[in-house]
Amino acid sequence: MQQKENTRKWNVEASIAAKNTVNPIRQIVDKMNYKPNPNKPTIPLSIGDPCVYGNLKISDYVDQLLIENIKSGKFNGYPPSTGYEFARAAVAEYVQTETSKLNSKDIIIASGASGAIELAFSAILNPGDNILIPKPGFSLYECTSKSKGFGIKYYNLQSQNNFQVDLEHLKSLIDDKTKAILVNNPSNPCGIVYTKQHLQDILAVAEEYCIPIIADEIYADITFGDNVYYPMASLTETVPVLSIGGIAKRFVVPGWRLGWVAIHDRQNILTNAKIPDAIISLSQLILGSNSLIQSVLPQILDKNNKIVQDFCNDLAKTLETHSKLTIDMLSKAHGLKPVPSSGTMYQMIEIDVNAFEDIADDNEFVGKLLSEQSVFLLQGSVFQIPNFFRVVFCAPVDKLTEAYERIIEFCQIHKKK
Repeated sequence: MQQKENTRKWNVEASIAAKNTVNPIRQIVDKMNYKPNPNKPTIPLSIGDPCVYGNLKISDYVDQLLIENIKSGKFNGYPPSTGYEFARAAVAEYVQTETSKLNSKDIIIASGASGAIELAFSAILNPGDNILIPKPGFSLYECTSKSKGFGIKYYNLQSQNNFQVDLEHLKSLIDDKTKAILVNNPSNPCGIVYTKQHLQDILAVAEEYCIPIIADEIYADITFGDNVYYPMASLTETVPVLSIGGIAKRFVVPGWRLGWVAIHDRQNILTNAKIPDAIISLSQLILGSNSLIQSVLPQILDKNNKIVQDFCNDLAKTLETHSKLTIDMLSKAHGLKPVPSSGTMYQMIEIDVNAFEDIADDNEFVGKLLSEQSVFLLQGSVFQIPNFFRVVFCAPVDKLTEAYERIIEFCQIHKKK
């Protein structure tokens, strides 16, 4: 029996959200036509993952806690979408300040700080609204916003002034569709820890224009020398703050995917607008973060736990040593100017393209460095700041030293005659 010809067409296409979801890092890096030099082993200093080389590892004490909880079988089921009560209470105790007390109801556990950022953005913004984000800044802010139809306005960080916020420029961007200001402190990619006064100046703008702050504080307490980390919520009685945090960087376990949103709302501004309810509703999309990792939060977030605190202090000291090595060595490279870090695991290096014979911009610098010296960095253009590159200095000292020697050699080869 002959079948009838089907004249219909398949009505299938990729969603608008998918088409709008483009990570700026991938957008630039994937277009590069450079490959590593096959005669030199590649040294990647590009990805903000402290676990790449295995030299920075969580304490065995924490591993043992996790193993015990796996064997108990108590944490194999679905946790509440907002997180276990005991886990939320541990986070509240960990992130609250003397001037901004919290309880478990103020915390929503998320799948990493990236998941927490998405929750915070989605709870406050509608398509057509805009959020102010730093330039240079972490590319996920842009990626998340564009995928959901949120507008973005970039406020300038002043590279010549230790990447301080240009407050006048920040003010000039605000309109009636501006629903939040994103502040990243300590900062990726800049490695800067803002002073108390500068944070208060930013909060003054937020208060003047009645705009909430979303504070990305995932690098909290990873500071160097005399630099002090101040939670934004600790510095205001009036401005509502959604604080983003997590265990990925401080405990060097980004793959454990555990972050949170902490709601600081002493004037009930967010509560009256039902923002906490909105975040709870959105958390139900993924049915909760990793149950096993939540199970160890009371121990690893206990500020009186000396084993964990010693680990965190040692990590910060190690990263500070690596930062100093980065500055010392790359300051000797022709045409490069490191911007000193005051925390995190990042260093921004300015490129004087006029000092080189055949390098037009940061994209060409990074690409040629990869193809000739097999050192992989991220160019500043990824973060909206041309003619810089970012170094992730988590690698062991011997690897960092070799990479920097190659960079120095590369700069010498390409210097303007």
